[in-house]
Amino acid sequence: MAQVIRRRYTRALKEEAVLPDLIMVDGGKGQLKVAAEELEIIQLLGPDLLAIAKGPERKPGEEELFMRGQSRGHRLPRSSGALHLLQQIRDEAHRFAITGHRQQRGKARQRSTLENIPGVGPKRRRDLLRHFGGLQGVRKAGVMDLQQAPGISKQLAQLIYDRFHAG
Repeated sequence: MAQVIRRRYTRALKEEAVLPDLIMVDGGKGQLKVAAEELEIIQLLGPDLLAIAKGPERKPGEEELFMRGQSRGHRLPRSSGALHLLQQIRDEAHRFAITGHRQQRGKARQRSTLENIPGVGPKRRRDLLRHFGGLQGVRKAGVMDLQQAPGISKQLAQLIYDRFHAG
């Protein structure tokens, strides 16, 4: 939480961007406290700070709202339009974060084991796979065999071999 607040609002202050009137934090008193402390450190005291915490049963409609500077939380009626808006904002933030995490995992999965080796990019990866008929062929190849592939030096061949045969 501290890192997100620091990055987002330090940049906004530096760029003299329009600052929000309200910063909403997903979480309870603990997240509110961390966000408030970080805003104090970067000397951004203007925006109101609101934390929305799921209730003890974690059921929709039982959220508790905490504001910076207030010791007690507040509950809005289940039928409150304001509560529904806050829930939608929180749920959209969750959807956005989850989508971003899935995209990062997808990129990591699409990246070849070979491309994680320094000196092996997409072109060398493609050449290695063609030369050995696939990843299994590269795994089975010895250092001398790897050196026979186009663009693979003795040092790079050793790195590739070590990647597949270490421990």
